[in-house]
Amino acid sequence: MAFHSTKPETINAILVGLQLPQMTEQELESSLDELSRLVTTLGYNVVGRMSQRRETQKGASVLGDGKLHELAKWTGGTGVIASMVVHKKHKAALKFDAANSDEGTEEVSAAPTESAQIVVVDCDLSPSQLRNLESATGVTVLDRTGVIIEIFSRHARTRAAKLQVEIARLTYVAPRIRETGGGGEREGGKGAGETSIELDRRKIRDRIKELKQELESIGQEHLTRRSRREQEACVALVGYTNAGKSSLMRAMTGSEVLVADQLFATLDTTVRPMFPESRPKILISDTVGFIKKLPHDLVASFKSTLDEALNAGLLLYVVDSSDPSFRSQLEVTKTVLGEVGAGEIPSFLILNKRDRLTDEQVETLRQEFPEAIFLSTRDEKDLKALREKLIQFFESDMVDEELFIPYAVKGVIGEVRSKMKVLSESYDEKGVRLQVRGKSDDILRLQKKMSSN
Repeated sequence: MAFHSTKPETINAILVGLQLPQMTEQELESSLDELSRLVTTLGYNVVGRMSQRRETQKGASVLGDGKLHELAKWTGGTGVIASMVVHKKHKAALKFDAANSDEGTEEVSAAPTESAQIVVVDCDLSPSQLRNLESATGVTVLDRTGVIIEIFSRHARTRAAKLQVEIARLTYVAPRIRETGGGGEREGGKGAGETSIELDRRKIRDRIKELKQELESIGQEHLTRRSRREQEACVALVGYTNAGKSSLMRAMTGSEVLVADQLFATLDTTVRPMFPESRPKILISDTVGFIKKLPHDLVASFKSTLDEALNAGLLLYVVDSSDPSFRSQLEVTKTVLGEVGAGEIPSFLILNKRDRLTDEQVETLRQEFPEAIFLSTRDEKDLKALREKLIQFFESDMVDEELFIPYAVKGVIGEVRSKMKVLSESYDEKGVRLQVRGKSDDILRLQKKMSSN
């Protein structure tokens, strides 16, 4: 009796990078390493990578003819772009092609030992470049944005995140309908095809409009909840994807947030009180991670998660200190937050995953980043020290005041205990005398409330 495995077949991927002017070999390799992690997050198996030096990423397929044939060896394609219409080229164009067709061929790749069923290019491709590469390779081609959108689609959990991802996906798909063939009804001549394409695009525009309206209504609910938190101390964890923000969130709040060794494991904003709970209460929010070359449409789509950072009183820039590229990752995070207006918010730098460093590496980083907080989420002492530092930060602009609360005034003591730190208390026959530390606005409001009674 024959048994058939139900395990899904692994899809092999070949990565393609372009080394443009001003890009070093190290930057190219770092970018391809990151793309490899993105592709692996999708569940694909990376079987090889290839790259080519180019003056620009423009052109019919972004690659020269030689590299295109080399790529086709991995996929079983022809290495030639099929054309619906053959145009006779001008002599100048032929001369340009001859000069650039083998550009970068000094980077000879080893003969493929495995076949690839998908090609992933480490840049954004135009619709025609995408079509041409698929024609020459005979397999599906994804660009960097396509990979990121697919990851976002799989990891979105809340309704808001799903709406934001769908808007970004449709915005990405819309201009590619003509090139990829869109729907199935494309026969009946050019006129029918044009009509069908325009109909598809109109449907997409209408759908995006509906999604934005629904997202706006959800945004109002988020705004209401956020306004309730405005009077509370709030810390936002920001940083590169997979820097360890969710692990820190769980360690500081005791909440069961998703922790995974994947890029973009967290897409939805999570807000939890610090635990054990402090007085006044400190809220901690985990935000979507950043990445190099993150498409602006996606940044815009996830503005609501970035708003948590914009409305926080303190930002914790979390970086994986064991990652050699964390400095450039930190710059990406600061740049994006600066674009949404959060660049001036007070912040601490958290050099996370300290347990992966040697003593010599820690000392070197201390000299480079003297104000940074070194931390391992597995070390209780590190977490306790960070907790105390957060409390000290929010207490720094508070004032100490003595409040006398008559027994006849109801509800005030509970409000004091929830919003302020009680330093001492005493009782007499008329009421309670509290020495408190809190925001001057909160103290003034309570004093007015008691004087009106």
